[in-house]
Amino acid sequence: MPTTKAAPDTPAGRQWPAAIVLLATVLTACTTAQNHGRYARAQDSGPDRAVDVSGVPDAVPREEPRSRYGNPASYVVNGKRYYTLSSARGYRERGIASWYGSKFHGHRTSSGEPYDMYRMSAAHKTLPLPSYARVTNLDNGKSVIVKINDRGPFHENRLIDLSYAAAARLGILGKGTGLVELEVIDPAEYRRQQARPAVMASRPKHTAAAKAPTATPPSLYLQVGAFSKRDNAERLQARLRKAAIRQPLHISEAWSRDRHLYRVRIGPLPSVESADRLTRLLTDQGIA
Repeated sequence: MPTTKAAPDTPAGRQWPAAIVLLATVLTACTTAQNHGRYARAQDSGPDRAVDVSGVPDAVPREEPRSRYGNPASYVVNGKRYYTLSSARGYRERGIASWYGSKFHGHRTSSGEPYDMYRMSAAHKTLPLPSYARVTNLDNGKSVIVKINDRGPFHENRLIDLSYAAAARLGILGKGTGLVELEVIDPAEYRRQQARPAVMASRPKHTAAAKAPTATPPSLYLQVGAFSKRDNAERLQARLRKAAIRQPLHISEAWSRDRHLYRVRIGPLPSVESADRLTRLLTDQGIA
């Protein structure tokens, strides 16, 4: 389900089920905060020693009041204004996850709680604080439940910043990023599901278990704009061709909140790093 309003003739981002679509915005990463004075380290990293977080339990969704200070109607970071969602119900989106660690460990999060990199938590730019969500690594199928209690990541093309423990459990520490699906959990519904008795499915003896179908790996695209008129999309497409963009350019049609849109996308792209390089190239040429 889309979670951001897609206004005509502005960048927009409804996600297709089999693709990760990135909005081409350039911001500063959550892990390179504007003010380093409050942090003991200039650069972020994992723990100084190896830490086994395989046994760290998932966050347990529960109903709790919203943070008094973590939910302004809007806020500005690096000149860009973000609008906090009034509700997280039905939020489901795909994108790129990053993680943050020791630089922020022990410091106050946007919700007021101290950040603990050894617990299952995360940062998001617009979801209400706190929220709970299941995050699934689309490359390996691993999933965790995290408590979203912080703001970020303020970096181009990032959907969510995970705690060190959550990133380790999902298997994205080494690469630094991963393609994920984020689905908000309703605490009341979660509690009802946990209260239901488990039903054990019987299976005849000597019958091989059915193999799970192999999931198609997600494709990565960079979305540069979304327009209510096709002419505007074609003009942007022509401008991108003049900018010597070598990757395939597409104009796709879709409906977003009862509005017909023409979306200009570049891809599929081979990696997150290539998407970041392409974003910087577009920005240098005045295409933001």
